[in-house]
Parts: sequence; structure tokens; C-alpha cells
Amino acid sequence: MEAILQIRHLTHTYSAGTPFERDAIKDMSFEVGKGEFLGIIGHTGSGKSTLIQHLNGLLRPTEGQVLLNGRDIWAEPKKIRDVRFRVGLVFQYPEYQLFEETVYKDIAFGPTNQGRRGAELDRCVRDAAALVGLRDDQLDKSPFELSGGQKRRVAVAGVLAMEPDVLVLDEPAAGLDPAGRESLMANIRDYQREGGRTVVMVSHDMDEIARDADRILVLKSAGILMSGTPQEVFSRPEELLSAGLDVPRATRIAMALRRRGVPISPDAYTLDALEREILRLRGESGKGAATC
Repeated sequence: MEAILQIRHLTHTYSAGTPFERDAIKDMSFEVGKGEFLGIIGHTGSGKSTLIQHLNGLLRPTEGQVLLNGRDIWAEPKKIRDVRFRVGLVFQYPEYQLFEETVYKDIAFGPTNQGRRGAELDRCVRDAAALVGLRDDQLDKSPFELSGGQKRRVAVAGVLAMEPDVLVLDEPAAGLDPAGRESLMANIRDYQREGGRTVVMVSHDMDEIARDADRILVLKSAGILMSGTPQEVFSRPEELLSAGLDVPRATRIAMALRRRGVPISPDAYTLDALEREILRLRGESGKGAATC
């Protein structure tokens, strides 16, 4: 898979030269492929937020490089604003950054700053609104009249309207009720899979990550603990738990069954996969069915 982002020996040091000096990221290297959905997980303080703020130039590396389509994003510092249009970052609780009179104007803010006008601007706004499930009749409303989940959709649409090459999301469904969470994540999955777009998402929800990510990056103590497919990562649950992380519900159930002697495959990291595995075992042995 061709890389769209390359992170090379990235280090970021806070309060350098003071008694409070610390490395939030230390010598980190990895790539993000075009069209990939990369999930990033890690305990609080592992460097997740610092890392993603480097991907579009909100933070500048103390050492190392971030390359976008093979070019160092800091090669021309005066053009870093253009990088932020191409790598769109949605912060955690982005609805608190809404400020315009109408939903339409809030979504239009980014593409307007890109220089889009007239019919092209209108297309960007309406396409982005549709992608996140906002109706046309909601565009003329004040964003402050909307529910929490709808505000979140407006904030995400404001980034999508800039049509970035990479969409970076920091806990996009945090604080939403289960229905709102699932609805928003379904929109993000459709955006990525149907359009072949690149998404990087930080999340504490292991079921979300297990279901949506093509690959997972696990951070610990400013570095990379492991990297791999969901199957590869969640087949090492003891390491994740010892790093202070959670695991998907299906993995917890599978671990409990294995402790009881049931030969559940480590591949059963989603509820659907766990159900298939249990049905397989039941088909192989009546005793297995009683045990399960």
C-alpha cells in the first residue's frame, strides 16, 4: 500500500531545557497508507494527542519529520496552512468550537478560507453535510439549537468540507449516547470505505477500533508498543491489559472461556467473530456446546 503519511524518527519534547523537560513522543516511526483506516490507542499520557497534532503541523517536531506524499510538511514553514487543509483534524468535543450564526456558515468556514466561492463552496458544504447525515433543512438553523450529536456532525462536516487527503479524528464519538455514537461512526466508516479515503482515529473504545480499523498503533510511554491488524493486536490481550488498556468485549469473553478450557481462537475479537467461533465449536462437539 502506497504511503500518504510517513513519520520518521519523530520526537517532541515539552519544556526543553527546564527541570520539567519530558518527551511526549520519542523516536517514533511509522507510515499511513492511502485509503487506510488507522486506529491509535494508548493509555492517558502515552502521546496520542501530541502525535496527531504533528500530522497537520499544529505542533512542530523537536526532531524527526512528518512527510505528506513524500514531502516534509515543514520544508516551507510559510505554507504550513496548506498542509492543514490537506490533513483535516477534528479535535475531541469539537462542538465547543462552533461559532457561526448558522450550520451552513459553520461548515463553510474552512472551505471559504481555502478560497472556495459560489457554486463550488455550496457543493462542498452540502456534500459534507450529507456525508455526516445532516439534512438540508438543518443548514439554516443555529448550530446552538441542535442536539449534542448533531453539533458533533456539524463540526466533523466543517473539516470534511475542506476535502482533506487525510481525516484525523480525536475521540470523535466521546460523550455521545449509544445511538448517536453508532450513527456518527457509521457515517465515518461509509466516508472511508466508499470513498477509499484515509482516516486516522484516536479512540478509547476498543470495540469501535476492533470493528473499524484496518490497522492499529498501540502507544505506550511516548513510543510504539505494537502495531498490526486488529487480529494481531487483540490476540495479545495480556500485553494490552498490562499497559493499562482495555480490550474488546469479545476478547474479554474469549479470555474467560479459555480460562475454562474452551479452545476459543484468538481471532475472535469482535462479537460477530466470537459468535461464529462458538457456533463452530458447538458444531464440532456436543460437549463444546454444553461448555459454551
